Amino acid sequence: MQIILSTQPAAEQWGKDALLSANQNRMTIHLQKDPLVSIQKAARKIKNQGILNVALVGEGWGLEESWAFQQGFVSVKSTGEITFPALNSDQAEFDARLACSTFTREIINEPSDVLTPEVLAHKAAEFIVHQADKYAGKGKVSFEIISREAVKDRGYLGIWTVGKGSANMPAMLQLDFNPTGNPDAPVLACLVGKGITFDSGGYSIKPSDSMSTMRTDMGGAALVTGALGLAIARGLNQRVKLYLCCAENMVSSRAFKLGDIIHYRNGVTVEVLNTDAEGRLVLADGLIEADKQNPQFIVDCATLTGAAKVAVGNDYHAVLSMDEQLVSDLLQSAKSEKEPFWRLPFEDFHRNQTASSFADIANVGSVPVPAGASTATAFLSYFVKNYQQNWLHIDCAATFRKTASDLWATGATGIGIKTLANLLLSK
Repeated sequence: MQIILSTQPAAEQWGKDALLSANQNRMTIHLQKDPLVSIQKAARKIKNQGILNVALVGEGWGLEESWAFQQGFVSVKSTGEITFPALNSDQAEFDARLACSTFTREIINEPSDVLTPEVLAHKAAEFIVHQADKYAGKGKVSFEIISREAVKDRGYLGIWTVGKGSANMPAMLQLDFNPTGNPDAPVLACLVGKGITFDSGGYSIKPSDSMSTMRTDMGGAALVTGALGLAIARGLNQRVKLYLCCAENMVSSRAFKLGDIIHYRNGVTVEVLNTDAEGRLVLADGLIEADKQNPQFIVDCATLTGAAKVAVGNDYHAVLSMDEQLVSDLLQSAKSEKEPFWRLPFEDFHRNQTASSFADIANVGSVPVPAGASTATAFLSYFVKNYQQNWLHIDCAATFRKTASDLWATGATGIGIKTLANLLLSK
């Protein structure tokens, strides 16, 4: 089926403001107020009609138009094929987006019996090594995967505490992309990702309906990995370090319990008041390690709170930070890449809303009506020395869709990869 673009409205017989019309072996997308949204919606409609093999032909199919169609057409059961037009100078960018988006979406959609914490760490490392070898030259990446009992022995007690209850033991990926070849080169950025490969909620167990998609709780780790891969493909020439904090949150005789206290390496003690607030516990280890690198800035990404999803739905990633310039840079990158991000509040008073009677802080808010996304960010701030500057937290509410929309199929979206890559290259 050939797909063409038109700025003219469809004939009346197709209905008022029809997005699509058809003629024999050709379908026409009638562009509306936002052309790229029109194309993505049309791609979903075409796929839902069972039309699986299409060719984008005629005028108007540039990089962004082709990308919008691909985003709408792809699905978990991604049968079918798109024949894209020649994009000439934009072909390399399209191919890089496709590779990084495919990696991110597929790894988020993987079932947890396949994608264990150690497998996630290895797959992420392999992907970045592949990207670096292809675009920056061999030998630009070094990494270490700390796993099993070594996680505890090395002092990553947040990751260990959350992951020790599972037969699939925890792991931490520490990766250094250094295209300069200078071991003393300064670090531009540290990227930290939450890699909970399955979240039962632990002893604060989730109801079944809330648990059904918890193989996707490693979406933050997937996002930062895909973003770094795309930045490398776009020519990143500065040093970036990647930290993935990987664990399964399960129930067993070894699992952590309410009232347990974690002693972190930076001296902060944390009382566990809810084992389903585990993502912040593993991210704390990654942030401590990232902070030690003295980077220009730190970005962490996590499917951290239901509160963020309540605030912005599945349609935006939530951004929280006190660094006005870094937030502005991130939102400008998002605007450039046409990806949806929305800022939520994070203030110093939120740090006083995680009080504990038995430790320095608790892992959930201590006020009657806590601002969940904000207090989660406040918790993380205890693990970044200068939390008011050069640190940005992304609560990844748009990572995965449990049900399809008029823009997206059910499953992982890949939203945010381009924005974070853009941010890395803008510095």
